[in-house]
Amino acid sequence: MKYTRTIVILTIIVLAFGVGLFFFWKRNQKKDVEFATKQGVIGNVTLSTVATGSIIPEEEVAIRPNISGIVDKIFVKAGDKIKLGDPIAQIKVVPNIQNVQSSRNGVAQAKIELNNQKKIYERQKQLFNQGVISANDFDNTKAQFERAEQSYRSANENFQIVKTGTTKGLGNLAQTVIKSTISGIVLDVPLKEGNQVVQTNSFNAGTLVASLADTSKMIFKGKVDESEVGKIKEGMPIKITIGAMPNKQYETKLDYIAPKGAMANGAVQFDIESKLSIKNTDEIRAGLSANASIILDEVIDVLTLKESLLQYDRKTKQPYVEVAVGEQEFEKREIELGISNGIKVEVKKGISENDNIKVWNALGKPETKKGEKGHGSKH
Repeated sequence: MKYTRTIVILTIIVLAFGVGLFFFWKRNQKKDVEFATKQGVIGNVTLSTVATGSIIPEEEVAIRPNISGIVDKIFVKAGDKIKLGDPIAQIKVVPNIQNVQSSRNGVAQAKIELNNQKKIYERQKQLFNQGVISANDFDNTKAQFERAEQSYRSANENFQIVKTGTTKGLGNLAQTVIKSTISGIVLDVPLKEGNQVVQTNSFNAGTLVASLADTSKMIFKGKVDESEVGKIKEGMPIKITIGAMPNKQYETKLDYIAPKGAMANGAVQFDIESKLSIKNTDEIRAGLSANASIILDEVIDVLTLKESLLQYDRKTKQPYVEVAVGEQEFEKREIELGISNGIKVEVKKGISENDNIKVWNALGKPETKKGEKGHGSKH
């Protein structure tokens, strides 16, 4: 009896050990592997670098006064379209009391001198008519009288300029009404009525009255990093996308690369510029942010392949792919590559458009639950 019980117990232990070994072996078995395949595609590969910047007018004109005073009226506001000669603002001259008094005294002194020279001229004229003095003496007296007249006129004009900022006969040299010097759009009017303005002179740029620009002539101005500036050159094609107009793209050429870089955010950057061809229907505002894609190289209608399909020989470092030659059978083929943008690459030699290329990161066969039909894992 005891012997039978011992046999049964040993049998159970052996069976349990065997079942455990079986499940352990089953668990460590490698799953069947199937590789998906993909084909090359005929398409374009563009190698480019991106520059950030903004859209600005090609020429921005600053309007400044040539007389000092107080802004009496402003005739425009930012965004207005104006033409050459349109009024922008009117300046009211506030005279300096000391200058007014000084110029008034100058007028009085010039008047006294003129009256004196007039009396001398009239006496000399009578003597000349009587033949008492020579023509030469009379001519000198006449010239002195005419100079006194001119001095009196100049003193009066100076008095008018001090009081009003202009005078008769100066024309456009001094104006109380500031006018536009170009046709375009008003970008900014920083002044308000009542603000004081200072005239433009050799020692002062003068107060900015308004900024004007012709928005039909706009340029992209951006910056490129020093690591990229060696790859670009003037004349390269460039595609510009404006942040506020994402569905519109402007194709132009790179017109300017700064010969000198500037430090910005810890890196040396170079300014670049490119002119935009603006349509009359395009409403582009100065200062809009934009990105420029500078095309370094481009190939059209070539065989392309995803970079993820490439493999590289460990010894030669040459690129190759594995091409399907049967059901889950592949052969190695070396290929010649062209330009790459990091996502897809041009394939010059080695494979054709119809070749099935192995996706070398294998996919395991999906496991099926009891009662479910298994599906193939081929993709």
